[in-house]
Amino acid sequence: MFDIIAWLTQSTLHLGITTAVAVLVFAIVLDLILGDPSPNYPDKLAFKLHPTVLMGNFTKKIEPYFKNPDPKMEKFLGVLLGLTVIVAFAAPTFFGLWAVYTFLPSYLNILFYAVIGIILLKMTICIKLETDWAKATATAINQDDAAETKKYAHFSRRDSKNLNATQMGSAVIESMSENLIDFKLSPMMSFALFGVTGAIAFRAINTLDGMVGFKTKEHINTGWFSANLDNFVNYIPTRLTALLMIVAAAILRMDAKNAWRVARRDHKKTPSRNHGWPMAAVAGALRIQLEKPGQYILGDPQEPLTGDKVLGALKIRDVTIVLWGLFCVLVLVLVRLWFFPM
Repeated sequence: MFDIIAWLTQSTLHLGITTAVAVLVFAIVLDLILGDPSPNYPDKLAFKLHPTVLMGNFTKKIEPYFKNPDPKMEKFLGVLLGLTVIVAFAAPTFFGLWAVYTFLPSYLNILFYAVIGIILLKMTICIKLETDWAKATATAINQDDAAETKKYAHFSRRDSKNLNATQMGSAVIESMSENLIDFKLSPMMSFALFGVTGAIAFRAINTLDGMVGFKTKEHINTGWFSANLDNFVNYIPTRLTALLMIVAAAILRMDAKNAWRVARRDHKKTPSRNHGWPMAAVAGALRIQLEKPGQYILGDPQEPLTGDKVLGALKIRDVTIVLWGLFCVLVLVLVRLWFFPM
């Protein structure tokens, strides 16, 4: 044990790897302890200062300056809009951490870098808040309390007015599958590849997609770049996630074979090029049918969608996070061995 510790601290490179792994692990632990501020209380200072909220508000504020009556020019301005938001948040992160690492005394710089990195990376990850909401939704579904389930409609940004408890359960499971990529696995992999700056840049990309990446008259031109950039950066993670969810289903002794079958069959049914993979995989693993009324149906109604199925989706999510975390540590070590120490 002491030989391993000595190896990890005997050079700048090894210390950098140790620090990066510690940042990843403790960022997740910090989220599990503190969670995120709830959007049910938008006036609270903690919510207003959350990076995702700041990114969203910044995007909303500057978007009018990137409008143009010429569609081609507006698409070009959409590229500038996306790059402006990404750079506005990624650049201060990079130069701030670089300054801490460069100008503080030896070892003190590592400590401050790690603390700041943990806090920033934690803000790109959301596990606890979703867990709390999912458990509350599961209880409400088992009690067939549609009004209670609608309190957690933030999961899917879906109009819940005409949805019953089971349909809200479907919305929750679908959104958990999407959020597994957007608020957990992709930020973790972005950190493994490009450090804290990479995770912040991904959060900006994903927030841009959520703010302007819609095929509406208002956003069709200014948002096309942001939408396609989000599709691009999530292309590989979504497919790897679906595979890991199938492995997780096997570990949990769920229907992994059916998860693979449904994922292959139904992943193209959703409007998203990417998120159909994990949504279809979890539907198959749980042997349930997920439905967004009027848009798509995933899986088969082999078993009823009860609150226990929501908890089952949580278990698949958690095992997938662990598997992905181990993969990220491997990537992190290889990247820092071959390219850069911090």
